[in-house]
Amino acid sequence: MDTYTHGHADSVLQSHRWRTAENSAAYLLPSLRPGLDLLDVGCGPGTITVDLAARVAPGRVVGLDVSPDPLPEARAAAERAGVEVAFEVGDVYALAAEDDSFDVVHAHQVLQHLTDPGAALREMARVCRPGGVIAVRDVDYGAFVTYPADDGLDRWRELYFAVHRRNGAEPEAGRRLVAWAHAAGFRDVVATASSWCYASSAEREWWGNSWAGRATSSAFAEQAVAYGLATSADLEEIAAAWLRWRDADDGWLGMLHGEVLIRI
Repeated sequence: MDTYTHGHADSVLQSHRWRTAENSAAYLLPSLRPGLDLLDVGCGPGTITVDLAARVAPGRVVGLDVSPDPLPEARAAAERAGVEVAFEVGDVYALAAEDDSFDVVHAHQVLQHLTDPGAALREMARVCRPGGVIAVRDVDYGAFVTYPADDGLDRWRELYFAVHRRNGAEPEAGRRLVAWAHAAGFRDVVATASSWCYASSAEREWWGNSWAGRATSSAFAEQAVAYGLATSADLEEIAAAWLRWRDADDGWLGMLHGEVLIRI
């Protein structure tokens, strides 16, 4: 079974709650229209799912996550937004849906955590109708940039890579999406890229606090210690580095993402 590097601690969900269709799935939006049936794989707390559901209503929307932990929050978000979404626990390698069940299959920040992204893409294609689209977006931590320079943040990235790869996953997923799609047998692939940038004091407060929390109290922290890659003292130093970045008046962070639209 795959290991989710981040886990579902509140410090993790804090960052996931910021995500919307506009800031995390803009490349997909031109392909949407009312009446399409959509599956969102790896829905987490459902903020993107709910936005997508509003765009395809009255189409059927299912949000799927490997863990039940974030789903009550996702259901509450859908209720507040007044959209119909079925949130379920599921396995991307063995989807419960029948063949040709959805017009759109979406996965945001999912393939980077999988040991076999090609198998996941093929399973997503199985439930996608002919003429439909698979939409995948993943960050590339090799193109993750922070300012000002800080040895603690350099150590964080080294440790993040080590934990992620110890889990058999790929932190540089963004640059590999096209290759994974081709290896899975798909040739009608359109690739794009987009970025997140956090630089305002509010953005630094939010992201810096999130990662300071993750560095010491999350699945990532537990795995780093369990794998013998870091000590609790190391993690405290990394958390302090994130707080220094948060408090730097000229603090800046950029994250590049790869995106693919796969036509079925």
